[in-house]
Formats: sequence, structure tokens, C-alpha cells
Amino acid sequence: MLTLFYGPGACSMASHIVLEESGEKYEPRRMNLPGGDQRTPEYLKINPLGRVPALLLDDGSPLTENTAILPFLGKRFGLWPTDPLKEARALSIIGFFATSVHPAHGHIGRPERYTEDKAAFPGIQAMAKKSYHQYLKQTDAMLAGREWLSDAYSVLDPYALVFYAWGIRRELPVAELKHYTAFKDRMLKRPAVQRVIADEGVKL
Repeated sequence: MLTLFYGPGACSMASHIVLEESGEKYEPRRMNLPGGDQRTPEYLKINPLGRVPALLLDDGSPLTENTAILPFLGKRFGLWPTDPLKEARALSIIGFFATSVHPAHGHIGRPERYTEDKAAFPGIQAMAKKSYHQYLKQTDAMLAGREWLSDAYSVLDPYALVFYAWGIRRELPVAELKHYTAFKDRMLKRPAVQRVIADEGVKL
């Protein structure tokens, strides 16, 4: 049985949704991130970086990073493209989310990771917020004329929902992104998404 370590409202929400969609029994382990659960010696043995998500596999070994966990779950549950080119495009989108969108948000919330000069924090945060908004606009354009990011519903879609939710948290005008907002509304009609949103207390 799989075990998911997740934090409410964190990027682990994507894997949480996928596991709920699967219908397969799994063990959810809710982490109190503000309380430092991710920095305990026990958790650092699972993920030395002290971040979520982390997935314990059937054999008890850990898997970390969305770029690994989401394709793994997608292939396990039939929520991943099987055509080689479509799979490459899916990996490209996951790469975009993990290496551009997510880090931009990280600069908003944790500027201390990037400089010791507190006087530089406001400038870092302002530029990061601008970049993050641009990435949301790019995602909006990717959804134009599409129901889902791939040809069918896949693990890409819960991942995209995370960043829409974070846009709301940062008080960005995400409602103006009509394709992305319509996508969010479609996601919210899915029972698995509803369960996870309620469990994690995410505002959408």
C-alpha cells in the first residue's frame, strides 16, 4: 500500500488528488508544516530535504519530488499518456510547473532562501509575484480550447490546480484568466477534488 506525506495547501495536493482519484486504498499522512513536522529526524530519513510530497512505495522505499511521483502515479492509475510524444509533452509541462512556476512562488513566500539581505526582500517578492502571474497567464493560454492539459484527464491537471489556488492566496486576479478559471471549475466538479479540497481547507 502507498503512503503519502502531504501538507495542507502545499504542492503535495496534486498527488493527494491523484490518489483519491485512483480508488486504491492508501495511507494519507498529514504533516503540520508550520509546526515543523517535515524537519523531524523521522521524516528527514524519508526526505532529507524536509519537503512534501513524499511517497512510501509498496516495499516501504521512499519516492520524492513531483517530477517523479506524478508520472509514477499516472502510469500506475492510467492517468498518464502512453504515446511517446504525448508523454514527452506531459513531462515538459511537469518540468515547467516544477522548475519555473513553483520556484517563482517560492520567491514570494520565502525570500530569505535567496538572500540574507532583508532590505532586498520586497524587491525579490515583487518581481517574483510579477513572474508568477505571467506563468499563470501562460498556463491559461495552454488551456485555451482544451478541457485538460493533455488529451484526457491526467496527473497534470491536479498539479495545475495547485498553482491556481496559490494565485488566489497571493491575491492575484486569477478570475480574469478565463480558460484557467473554467478549468478550475471543471476540477471542482470531480468528487476526488472536492474531498481533497475539504480535507486540506484550500480556498478555490
